[in-house]
Amino acid sequence: MDPVLAAALCGVLILLIVAVAAVLIARSALNGTDSADRAGVLTAVAEVVRAIRGRR
Repeated sequence: MDPVLAAALCGVLILLIVAVAAVLIARSALNGTDSADRAGVLTAVAEVVRAIRGRR
């Protein structure tokens, strides 16, 4: 396999894994919360996702 193609596939795979992790974190964090608390929960989830992606 071409190394450039392998690197591109790895990049897409990592992006997909991070996206799925973000959705699962958000779903589990919002499960059972009151509507008044959702803004704070989503802010915290956004910080976690930024830390996972390395943009902190």
